[in-house]
Amino acid sequence: MDEIKIGLFGVGKRGLGWLRLLEKTSGYRVTAIGDIFTGLHDRAVAELKDPKDVAVYAHYEDMLADQNVDAIALTVRCKEQGAMAAQGLEAGKHVNAEVPAAHTIEDCWKIVLAAEKSGKVYQLADQARYAGYFQAWRDMVQRGDLGQIVYCEGEYIGYPGISGYYQDWDTGEMVHPKDLGNHPNAKPTWTHMMDPIHYLPHELSPVLMVLNDRVTRVTAMSTRKTSYSHPEIRRADMQLALMKTEKDAILRMACGYTQPLPPLRDHHHYQILGTGGSVETGRTSRDKPKMWLANSQMHDMAEVDWRHQQADASPEALESGHRGTDYYVHEAFREAVLGNRPLEFDLYKAIDTAAPAILAVESIDRGSEPLDVPDFRPGESRTKGQMP
Repeated sequence: MDEIKIGLFGVGKRGLGWLRLLEKTSGYRVTAIGDIFTGLHDRAVAELKDPKDVAVYAHYEDMLADQNVDAIALTVRCKEQGAMAAQGLEAGKHVNAEVPAAHTIEDCWKIVLAAEKSGKVYQLADQARYAGYFQAWRDMVQRGDLGQIVYCEGEYIGYPGISGYYQDWDTGEMVHPKDLGNHPNAKPTWTHMMDPIHYLPHELSPVLMVLNDRVTRVTAMSTRKTSYSHPEIRRADMQLALMKTEKDAILRMACGYTQPLPPLRDHHHYQILGTGGSVETGRTSRDKPKMWLANSQMHDMAEVDWRHQQADASPEALESGHRGTDYYVHEAFREAVLGNRPLEFDLYKAIDTAAPAILAVESIDRGSEPLDVPDFRPGESRTKGQMP
């Protein structure tokens, strides 16, 4: 195989971005697109270089039955991604799926077992881990520059605007809550249909990469289940998880989508603190990341010109979304499927990001009870391809 015949299911805003990137990334040929919102099909077809050779599907099962599809690019609603990824693997397709990997522990196991049994590649397409500052921090931790890592922070506190919380399932258009009466088939979008902490994997993935670690225990807490900022939205404004890792670090991560923020505030923030120093990102678009090293005669944090965009980014990467990082997830998937390079962010590391978030939701429902996070890797407790 010298190219991957890929089918993209889910052609909303994120899916269209993937489609444009796949169309111009070497090693891929888009042979199918699909979405349950048939009103979105024409818009996606218009993005294709050669639409006459591309099948269009309204049902995922039909795409999986297509023998002209080697792999699935999955950009669907978060609650459905886990089960659909497992279904794709079971059908003998490689799967590149958006964040988060799964919405339930059951779906985590479905993905793991389906990937192990089929031998197909599964990748969680988290582009955040490819940010330039995370790449630099990983190297620093590996060299021991920061000493023993004891504490990390991560935040995803975004504000998409209230019109981003509902979508008309007939047309695919976004609907303001005040206009719901004119859209009887409008349903909550991903930011409204699940607890904010379910999106924890987007923050957890790059931090676990930097640490080369996994979460073993989690507890979580939440504001009330109805937004204070927008009472018509029945989701918490803010949820926070405290986690312990296998290497004895403590992680604190917060997620929320309904909290109004100043325009210049970055909705992501990270900090890594070790016995030998610390690094952190800026709070606003005006701030640069900062670093402090204990044994370097530094009296305070110093600004460092680390950027989200990698310093040696290729022209293909520079043209991709999320400030040049979207390209790398598709490059990594392509190389793994073609047998050129195994995934660094493998099946088990992907599930390592999903399980703590799922259990954080359960912890909140159980009064912030601490819960153990299972290790999904085969070992003494289970044989590959089998449940424990």
